[in-house]
Amino acid sequence: MVDTASIRYITTIQGIVQKILDTQLEAIERAAEICSETIVRDGLVFCWGGGHSRMSVEEMFPRIGSYPGFFPMVELALTFYTNVVGNDGLEQSFFIERADGYADSILKSYEFGPHDSMICFSSTGINGVVIDMALGARERGMPVIAVTSVAHADATSSRHKSGKKLKEIADVVIDNCTPPGDAVVDIEGLKYKVSPTSTIGAATIVNALKARTAELMIQKGVEPIVLTSPHFVQRQEEANEQLQRVYKETKRRRRMIYGRD
Repeated sequence: MVDTASIRYITTIQGIVQKILDTQLEAIERAAEICSETIVRDGLVFCWGGGHSRMSVEEMFPRIGSYPGFFPMVELALTFYTNVVGNDGLEQSFFIERADGYADSILKSYEFGPHDSMICFSSTGINGVVIDMALGARERGMPVIAVTSVAHADATSSRHKSGKKLKEIADVVIDNCTPPGDAVVDIEGLKYKVSPTSTIGAATIVNALKARTAELMIQKGVEPIVLTSPHFVQRQEEANEQLQRVYKETKRRRRMIYGRD
């Protein structure tokens, strides 16, 4: 086989997924217990991710094969930066993700219940907003799950005024097993590495966690209302009915965050 950059990347990704399997199952199990207990007890698992970690939040819910109970928290100011320059550019996003107090303003928009929990996605785990989000969740009594790169955090300094990193705050830390700097492929004649790995590592964790949470919910006597692909349901009416069940359950749970009884 010819050694190409594509092969080197895929081989590296295989190693990362294998490392997750070899080292992170206990942490995923602990996180799934928190998530299943939250959803079964009619709480919400709030999912936060800024920057490219937004993709991990969307992979959790709404996504085919996902279900209500996971609540995506996404701020456009931190994720709508594909213009790169000009309006909503990268410089603004980089500035905001390090800003003190921004997470507190977000959290004030919601009401949290006694059974809620929080997942914070951040491969670096060092920026101000995600650390404030985790601290704010802890202050509100929520257990916090972090999906992060431990190696990256260990190789960098916190940008938060406390000096803390996400992995030091969370109740459960799931390591996405990706290296410092994220990109992994060296190409001759190119100074910097290309092709990041954290998205695939995090997506692997998200779907493993989602699957185990559903399994635990069934064991606890509660069936998740799954957002399923309409193309593979025998009757179109059944597909429509299931989609409406997902909508109805999502609306019911969303009402709770804007004013609980």
